[in-house]
Amino acid sequence: MILEGFKLDKKVAIVTGSSTGLGQGMATALAEAGADIVGVDYVADQKDTAARIQATGRKFMPYQMDLIHASVESLSKLVADVVKEFGHVDILINNAGIIRRNDADKFTEAEWDDVMDINLKHLFFLTQAVGRQFIAQGKGGKIVSVASMLSYQGGIRTISYTASKSGVKGITMTLANEWAKYGINVNAIAPGYMATNNTKALREDEVRAGQILERIPAARWGTPADVAGAAVFLCSDNASYINGFTLAVDGGWLAR
Repeated sequence: MILEGFKLDKKVAIVTGSSTGLGQGMATALAEAGADIVGVDYVADQKDTAARIQATGRKFMPYQMDLIHASVESLSKLVADVVKEFGHVDILINNAGIIRRNDADKFTEAEWDDVMDINLKHLFFLTQAVGRQFIAQGKGGKIVSVASMLSYQGGIRTISYTASKSGVKGITMTLANEWAKYGINVNAIAPGYMATNNTKALREDEVRAGQILERIPAARWGTPADVAGAAVFLCSDNASYINGFTLAVDGGWLAR
């Protein structure tokens, strides 16, 4: 039955940026599909996420980590700690990320480095650590990174974010080329304009918000639920022949 292929029973998923927004939505959806969740976030208090996941009957392990300042060694330790707790890991959702907005000629080194460290550098090295574990386990695995529609477009006043998200798309394709032979599926989701913390300032700007909505064929901002279904699909057996693809979840923005 086709619905059986969407089940994630007995799977263990690491989700970064799990305390709010898209990360919380994807973590909850994976739990609803049957997975136990390790929620990685810089905040210690993930009570809301824990309650949502525990309501599904699945286990939730909070893991506090500041991914901007994390060391490569600490990312490897994260994976080791998960394996020590659960015995294995099967899914990685690279969701944590930040954005800095400034004119390109005024952009600072800190605005560049902070974004690149969490959105690209530490995303790769956590993926590397998980990929090594997948290879050692010998049973494949699923990796889904959150890219952006700016993986396809330039954007305005978001130079480091655009560079990092273009890099996420590239990493996704390269790792798929290298790891598909191990049964590891590496894909990404490119959200459009989502009603999350990152877009709060835009949504509060009536002029800019109006311009954005005029271009979205779906005529609304996206929600965590819109991304959650795509994540469950890409982490499921039904996506076993999808490799290196970045799926736009943008209400049709890129079609305009």
